[in-house]
Amino acid sequence: MGTKKNLHRDKENKTRCSGRTNTRDVNLGQSKRWANETWKFYSKMATSDMACETGHSVSSGYIFSREKIVDPIYESIVFSCREMSIAELTSLGITQYRYGYHITTVLTEMRKYMPWLMNKFKENGGKVEKRKIQNLSELYGQFDVVVNCTGLGSRELLGDKEIFPVRGHLIRVRAPWIKQWVYTDDDTYFVTNGDYVVLGGMRQKDNYSLEFDHRDRAGILERCHKLWPSLQGAKIVDEWVGLRPTRYPLRLEKETLRLPQGEMKIVHNYGHGASGVTLSWGTAVEAAQLVKDSITGTITARM
Repeated sequence: MGTKKNLHRDKENKTRCSGRTNTRDVNLGQSKRWANETWKFYSKMATSDMACETGHSVSSGYIFSREKIVDPIYESIVFSCREMSIAELTSLGITQYRYGYHITTVLTEMRKYMPWLMNKFKENGGKVEKRKIQNLSELYGQFDVVVNCTGLGSRELLGDKEIFPVRGHLIRVRAPWIKQWVYTDDDTYFVTNGDYVVLGGMRQKDNYSLEFDHRDRAGILERCHKLWPSLQGAKIVDEWVGLRPTRYPLRLEKETLRLPQGEMKIVHNYGHGASGVTLSWGTAVEAAQLVKDSITGTITARM
């Protein structure tokens, strides 16, 4: 069994909040199942003696919204979730949002988590080969199953026109006095990361540019400072632009390619968009099961 990946990935220094997902990405039942599976793993890591190594931590923060959030997917998953009173919102200086929710969840620090995952992959016999392919058929006969996680690359590799980029821009500032994260329903947010805070954000559909735009930077800073004035004065230490490979729905399924030289088994797992961290472990578990099913089917067919 083997996997070939041709990935675009932005810098691995993001921190993401677990439990939030855009349910347009997938069927609600599937989304909740994947998010719950991911949560079980993340929360186990965050409350274990491995938390420092894996980059998971228990953290509290707020979600602010102009409309009441009805039956959010994260409500029954995270450690705690409660609606805030008007008095609480007012005391925090929140006037532009009518609703607020105080949540205790898990933060995932990607610059620790991603290397940890790669190390585990290698420790279990995994090998990494950097290679560009033009067609999946180039891998025929080399593996029992090929897992396709090429994200935006699937547009060119497979001709999948349903996958598209959603451009984002994040700013990292030094603000050790900020201890809680905040998300809003208009893509203004910040997430704590030790002495640093990551500010965002934006969602620009079909924008492939990885260049910095000073107007985006100014807009993010203006919105975050208006939302949380105590962020003002924080020194910018880094910023980056990335593309979220987005597909409605995300693609997680088996496929058998019928080639002139024979059949080739594929498992696709891509298109998670902004819900990548929230759904990643759950979809990976399902993809692994699809791989097992494909191998079992192949062995049975040969008997």
